[in-house]
Amino acid sequence: MDEYGGRRPTSHERMAGRAWDASYQDGPAPWEIVGPQPAVVELAARGVFGGAVLDAGCGSGENTLHIAALGVPVLGVDVAATAIDAARQKALERGVEAEFAVADALHLERLGRAFDTILDSGLFHTFDTGERAAYAGSLARAAKPGTMLYVVSFSDEGPEPVPHAVSQDDVRTAFSQGWTTVSIEPCRLETRIHDNGAPAWLSTIRRS
Repeated sequence: MDEYGGRRPTSHERMAGRAWDASYQDGPAPWEIVGPQPAVVELAARGVFGGAVLDAGCGSGENTLHIAALGVPVLGVDVAATAIDAARQKALERGVEAEFAVADALHLERLGRAFDTILDSGLFHTFDTGERAAYAGSLARAAKPGTMLYVVSFSDEGPEPVPHAVSQDDVRTAFSQGWTTVSIEPCRLETRIHDNGAPAWLSTIRRS
């Protein structure tokens, strides 16, 4: 089996010329920061994570672990096995009960589970237009009616250049079928290459 595990490489992987997993094999990936994303911490403080929670594209697990430490049952998934291994090790070292699995975000129905709350911190914007529609459908198949989805993605409205910048219309278009966009607010997405974070959107979306 190839480095993509037999699946079709995503647009980001084709552009980068390597699988997502490779980004975690030579030290921290550019999007991996120390601790959870501030936007996720703020969401958690607002008490939005309830019921069964899915963290789609969890990387090495910092956001998942933050939510789990609050006593909320959460599953973090990522297509990168190296990232999932690191997440499990962190959970063990910190004594936090969190579940992690290697999974393709474009086929979340394979989990065989439905979630009450879903987090996407930094995954949506990596997909091209066609993949975004497929991703929204995948999320819908893993969601219950009324499930709340929170998406943190790079924004096209900011002075700093960011990779894969998306517009508010991009978000609304991707989630136009089976979802209702409740709000889109500006926020910051921390990375290892942006001193004060990058301009981002925090989108709140409800499953129909």
